[in-house]
Amino acid sequence: MRGAAGRLRHLSNLSSGAAPYQNQNQLLHTMAAFKPTKIQVYPKLGEKVTQDTLYWKNYKAPVQIKEFGSVTNIDFSPVAPHNYAVTAFTRVHIYGPFSQEPVKAFTRFKNSAYCGRFRSDGQLLVAGCEDSVVRLYDISGKVALRMFKGHTKAVHVTDFTSDRYHIMSGSDDITCRLWDVPNATELTSYKEHTDYIRCGATSKLNRDVFITGSYDHTLKMFDARTDKSVMTMDHGQPVESVLLYPSEGLLVSAGGRYVKVWDLLKGGQPLVSLRNHHKTVTCLCLSSNGQRLLSGSLDRHVKVYNTTNYKVVHNFDYAASILCLGLAPDDKSIVVGMTNGVLSVKHRKSGVTESNKKGAQGRQNRRPTYRFFVKGKNFVPKQDDYLVSKPVKQHLAKYDKELKRFNHSKALDTAMESWMRFKKPEVPVAVIKELDRRGTLKNAVAGRDEKKLSQLLHFLIGNLVDPRFAPVLVTLAEMIVDIYRSVVGQSSVVDRQLLQLQDLLEREIDYQKELLEVMGMLETLFTASLPKKEALYPGISRSNGLTQKAQLV
Repeated sequence: MRGAAGRLRHLSNLSSGAAPYQNQNQLLHTMAAFKPTKIQVYPKLGEKVTQDTLYWKNYKAPVQIKEFGSVTNIDFSPVAPHNYAVTAFTRVHIYGPFSQEPVKAFTRFKNSAYCGRFRSDGQLLVAGCEDSVVRLYDISGKVALRMFKGHTKAVHVTDFTSDRYHIMSGSDDITCRLWDVPNATELTSYKEHTDYIRCGATSKLNRDVFITGSYDHTLKMFDARTDKSVMTMDHGQPVESVLLYPSEGLLVSAGGRYVKVWDLLKGGQPLVSLRNHHKTVTCLCLSSNGQRLLSGSLDRHVKVYNTTNYKVVHNFDYAASILCLGLAPDDKSIVVGMTNGVLSVKHRKSGVTESNKKGAQGRQNRRPTYRFFVKGKNFVPKQDDYLVSKPVKQHLAKYDKELKRFNHSKALDTAMESWMRFKKPEVPVAVIKELDRRGTLKNAVAGRDEKKLSQLLHFLIGNLVDPRFAPVLVTLAEMIVDIYRSVVGQSSVVDRQLLQLQDLLEREIDYQKELLEVMGMLETLFTASLPKKEALYPGISRSNGLTQKAQLV
């Protein structure tokens, strides 16, 4: 504390005494020779680059398409050119792989459409609706080929069975039904759920098997050859999405903050429970090779899991809550639908195309223009040559412009802008260090209102215990406490932040004490572990002990 008080007295003498610049000529010279604030580069732990990082980052900037309402379902056609159906509001739009406008639109829904899905041959599309009718469309037509009526409430789940001649549907009337496409008749109906059915999947290996997920927290597997479900699993949360692995030995369910994997070969036993999202998980998807599982959530994140150990290997961020996602074959595109009605499409970066090859060959035939721009760059002037250098214009940051004008308080305010405080804390620290070097930090901190003072305290709370910034910020903290000691008790916000700062410092001091105790114990262990021969030579023993300690650290 004596050292801190001495520094404060020294700073107060500088601020109240003679100016740092003795005459006007020295001031003008300093202004002309102003040097920008040096931002110290601190060591950072680089992002671990893995094969997954390289693979999932290899996408172009997203193409955003505005739909008429929230995008609730995305389904890719299994046949080339792999168009995808987007269900949003009262429409089902079909987009080409690289089109930004729909190539086909089905708009004759009286109310919100749901779950537009392709048949395995890509020729037919089925969709549910709020008016409880299931509609079947031909991709080349506009009018519904079949309309299946029997549900009494909104139909949120539709899908084709593997034989292509039957349709499964699930509704808010808590029933799931199986329909015959050629005859447009209902084959069977199940009423085992006790709440809305909002997701489902059909088996690609067995035409009679399908699975439904409900808001009653259960998943049920049905076999059309029986009159009741053959398997029931309890997810524990309202189920939003289900997904069958290609081998159909595993089932994935999403609901609440959980993604759960079930082993169907062992009677639906839970295999893994994942909780990596902060809000409700709404959609699931598998990569083309089945080795990566993707989940989208209302927390605006898409997480990629390794299906061998179910650890998160990559993460995508989006601007709004995610309702659905889809992956094109070979993962060429990732399409995400959001609550704000925006469809985000990311295309994979391709290699050298034929047009690029032709362009490269043409450039090789022409004289390369690059030589013109680098001509004379490596020329070294001789002894008698007169060198005329081109003046380089100096671009200063906002805080440097204020420092050049000696507006120290404004310079500190500029450096404390929100984006700079959170993303580049080294910039405010560098400005504070420069103000301290000039002896004007106390003047820059004084005279602040509640909002600006709270801003400084918030920055201190977030970075004071960082070993990179502590030597500079401790001085700032001492000045703030010294200057604003008289206003304590007049502002609840400032008082709360000061108490938080005090708790932070006390915890840090406790950590330092514990660290010193651990270092003392390690020193004792190192000394006791030395051979007896070395104990006869204290100097050698001491150096060896320090060497071993340094290697351990």
